[in-house]
Amino acid sequence: MEHAYYASFGYQVTSFFAASSRYGPPEDLKELVDVAHSHGITVLLDVVHSHASKNVVDGLNKFDGTESCYFHDGGRGTHDLWDSRLFNYTSWEVLRFLLSNLRMWIEVYGFD
Repeated sequence: MEHAYYASFGYQVTSFFAASSRYGPPEDLKELVDVAHSHGITVLLDVVHSHASKNVVDGLNKFDGTESCYFHDGGRGTHDLWDSRLFNYTSWEVLRFLLSNLRMWIEVYGFD
């Protein structure tokens, strides 16, 4: 998934439905997964849906102008050590978003 801060190792995601452009176009990723499968290799995607980038311009933070569209409001929604936002798992909309994200990676790219 695309992320703006390289030192986050990809865990501060900004674009949940975009393959990272650092490694080439999406078609190359699809081909990599297909070739691995053709050799009997299972391909897993390391997904951490616990936190996301706090960026406002290119991330989900304040997507609707509020602090709590996808994340907990106030201090509970901020991870100070990682300088990121924490998802509000009690919201059905957040759960649907995160599950649809996983489904897309499985259906479009073929991750196992």
